[in-house]
Amino acid sequence: MTKAKAHPFYAMHEHGFVRVATSTPQVRTADVVFNRDAVLAEARRAHEAHVDLLVFPELCISSYAIDDLHLQSAMIAAVEAAVGEIVRASAVLSPAMLVGAALMHKGRLYNCALAIAQGRLLGVVPKSYLPNYREFYEKRWFASGKGVRGQTIRVNGHDVPFGTDLVFASEVLPHFRFFAEICEDFWAATPPSSLGALAGATILCNLSASNIVIGKSDERHMLCRSQSARATAAYVYCAAGHGESTTDLAWDGQGVIYEQGDLLAESQRFSLHPALCLADVDCERIVMDRLRIPTFNDAADAAGRPDESFRTIPFRHAPHGGDIGLIRPIRRFPFVPARAEKLDADCYEAFNIQVDGLMRRLESTGSKSMVIGISGGLDSTHALIVAAKACDRLGLPRTFIRGYTMPGFATSEGTKSNAWKLMQAVGVTAEEIDIRPAATRMLEDIGHAFATKGNKGGEPIYDVTFENVQAGLRTDYLFRLASQHSGFVVGTGDLSELALGWCTYGVGDQMSHYAVNAGVPKTLIQYLIRWCARGDQFDAATNEVLLSILDTEISPELVPADASGAIQSTEAMIGPYELNDFFLHHVMRFGQKPSKVAFLAWHAWRDAAAGAWPAGFPAERKNAYDLPTIRLWLEKFLRRFFAFSQFKRSAIPNGPKVSSGGALSPRGDWRAPSDASAAVWLAELEARVP
Repeated sequence: MTKAKAHPFYAMHEHGFVRVATSTPQVRTADVVFNRDAVLAEARRAHEAHVDLLVFPELCISSYAIDDLHLQSAMIAAVEAAVGEIVRASAVLSPAMLVGAALMHKGRLYNCALAIAQGRLLGVVPKSYLPNYREFYEKRWFASGKGVRGQTIRVNGHDVPFGTDLVFASEVLPHFRFFAEICEDFWAATPPSSLGALAGATILCNLSASNIVIGKSDERHMLCRSQSARATAAYVYCAAGHGESTTDLAWDGQGVIYEQGDLLAESQRFSLHPALCLADVDCERIVMDRLRIPTFNDAADAAGRPDESFRTIPFRHAPHGGDIGLIRPIRRFPFVPARAEKLDADCYEAFNIQVDGLMRRLESTGSKSMVIGISGGLDSTHALIVAAKACDRLGLPRTFIRGYTMPGFATSEGTKSNAWKLMQAVGVTAEEIDIRPAATRMLEDIGHAFATKGNKGGEPIYDVTFENVQAGLRTDYLFRLASQHSGFVVGTGDLSELALGWCTYGVGDQMSHYAVNAGVPKTLIQYLIRWCARGDQFDAATNEVLLSILDTEISPELVPADASGAIQSTEAMIGPYELNDFFLHHVMRFGQKPSKVAFLAWHAWRDAAAGAWPAGFPAERKNAYDLPTIRLWLEKFLRRFFAFSQFKRSAIPNGPKVSSGGALSPRGDWRAPSDASAAVWLAELEARVP
């Protein structure tokens, strides 16, 4: 490892991740020695893969489908002996393991999950719910673990904790706390893992021998996704596979890993050979989300504070340090719909949240028109097509919308042309107001060097005042036009601009009567416009203009082009929107530290050829960023977001929340002081990111 890569920043464990895996080892029916060796072979492979927690299927030491052979004393003794050998072998292996075995206790046989780490049997969890219907007959062989708490079980001469009240907690990695349940427990109306989560477990594990029938894989996915979301946890599921008896049943060896409703990894089903299903679970994110969700803690209170009655079993293990990569999908565009099979539905939903919000506001105001400034840029384009759909759904002519293009000192012919083409294609009432005379007069009145009074020639001073005079005049005109036409001003500014403070406060684009784009970041606006243009939302002429606008450089067009003809570039000043939106999502939605945001961004953006891109994303726009670039723009983002922009967000108009990633309304997701310092975040970035 290079000296640079030895920096703690590159180690995933430093950022709260835990590497988990499922493995379905090939078993032989009732062949304990073969199965023991198969478990250990997979444990050694997991060690080489730097796994922290390895989950095996239910009863994998004996195999599950052996019926009355479970009750043979030779089988019971052989299983216990194999457990001892696995425990001893684990002393030199890094993963904590959950292994399935049947063990005797007080004259009863229990179907158990055994937690093993570093040469210790940490504890034994009995199965609570025993299926005894259709193809299942477990009550013939096993006792239920329901209500078993506070007990110990003697295994190979050692007394270890026994019960359904066990949470296993790493002494090495903070927030790495796991709980085990077994197969049918998962299908119960009240899964034991719900209490396990309320007792503090961040990773819920299921050792399963669920047989496979048509549609059952989907059912498992549904349950894993639901439980991981409901319990604000990761859910790790491992089913029995090839080698189990097929006397009456078949097995697919499905392994899945979910985190808070998101699928991180899935194994290949019906495989002849064992394989590790790997993913890095963000335990820190889980803990921080629970911190933000009072309902989780209210549920813990209602359940009698399981964290106080459950037993926490500490363990030590040997996680691999340094850069071992990061095995989990990371969305480059966290605000953009990522499910290819649900793309139309997700885009339709996002678009119509805005449409419905605008419709309701229009109904409540009784306005006679909607007034929008049309620049030929992304935001005003999106606001206009949302307004057009609102008119369509309300049965109003699109001429109800009054669109104004207002060229200034730096307006290009291309954007002005696109503004006119768009208004004409959509069919709104379109007009043009040249703001340059009024802007010149205002600059003269305030004594700005660009437009000095008298016969003196002005100077090319393009400062913030020069820009804000133009932005302010446009908004001023729109408000007066709304008064004149009994209408209201539809805001065009988006969520990304609010995050960065990239708007003119007060009499400027920060203000409107209704901010229809306030919950939509720039990357989502781009995607929704492309979705509209490629679908059947509008006619061919409108779609052609929409695609042309998507290809235009993002620019406020407030400063004239330089001597080389280069125009004012927004992203050159504030950073790529795709990075800023990535930063925003992880800071706003999850409250993650700057170093962790940088770590995730580095893994998401360092290689354009790696990972998934949103469906239909243009190949020529697939960018990559190295760590110095990410660090540069993240520092600027932190300064703007925490120390500079809040006063603008504290006074924003109404507008609908669109994404679960959040919004920045002071009445909703984000409440912060306008005079805060960014020092804490900048110091953390400086200290922990190379």
